[in-house]
Amino acid sequence: MDLTRIELTLHVNGRPEEFAAPPSELLVERLRDGLGLTGTKVGCDTGQCGTCVVRLDGRSVKSCLILTASAAGSEVTTIEGVTTPGGELTGLQEALRQEHGTQCGFCTPGMVMALGELVENARAEGAAGGPPPTEPEIREWLTGNLCRCTGYHSVVRGVQRACAPAESEGR
Repeated sequence: MDLTRIELTLHVNGRPEEFAAPPSELLVERLRDGLGLTGTKVGCDTGQCGTCVVRLDGRSVKSCLILTASAAGSEVTTIEGVTTPGGELTGLQEALRQEHGTQCGFCTPGMVMALGELVENARAEGAAGGPPPTEPEIREWLTGNLCRCTGYHSVVRGVQRACAPAESEGR
């Protein structure tokens, strides 16, 4: 019996992944080094920059702060798993592209993963008659994602575009 590794299963981007991992392994390490999903970035290793954001059972989390073992049995969605079935950009990705919300691109995957949750929530609330998120609400949602290139203005516009009813239909 090898006590230095734990047998685990994660469901990553809809596929089961079975492996043995050290108890101290971080989820970001498994995704990048173990599974080759390098869209999830490592920026600070302290949970401050947001480049490592993934969705864990539908919620945005910073994968540099999550032990792989604690995610066992969970559904993990990375940036590689958010394209449409035809491989096109999602509504949020396209809106960020149109508004020039991506500059160097290093922080973009983490922002898309975090903001995707906001856009999904906004669309659900909009379908129920609720208003789209305001600029201050979008900026509050962005507090966990650092970007030195965009100044966030174009990112906010991209989220507003993605949440607009005409842009969200069919996405």
